[in-house]
Amino acid sequence: MPRPTARPLGLALAATAKAVSRAFDDALREAGGSVPIWLVLANLTGDRWPTQLELARSVGIEGATLTRHLDGMERAGLVERRRDGGDRRAVNVELTDGGRELHRRLLQAVIAFNRELHAGLDDDEADRFRATLEKLRENVAKAGPRP
Repeated sequence: MPRPTARPLGLALAATAKAVSRAFDDALREAGGSVPIWLVLANLTGDRWPTQLELARSVGIEGATLTRHLDGMERAGLVERRRDGGDRRAVNVELTDGGRELHRRLLQAVIAFNRELHAGLDDDEADRFRATLEKLRENVAKAGPRP
């Protein structure tokens, strides 16, 4: 059987994802944040303050991991946690003025990074790429878990 000449798609995707992730981390770090901080801040900019549980689900991380991040963010003056008035077991998370300011800085870094990432791609190419990524996710989901 002839050996394939093209790099396997999964390997190319994994290497690209790693490079993009590292560059995104660097862009956020230069602006004073990190991916977890960005995800938390971006999810706290709405009109309603979520509970810690809702925030963990929205960000897609485990509750204990979120608690560690929130502890650090609270010490840094970025968020405040308060007991929910309607459910004493629930804890609401709120942005502070410092958190809103950091969110503005990180948002600018995210916009600039996205612009760099799109360099040389027109809207149709970007749309096709998104559709291809979605198809890859669907293909992996159909295949199910690996042994």
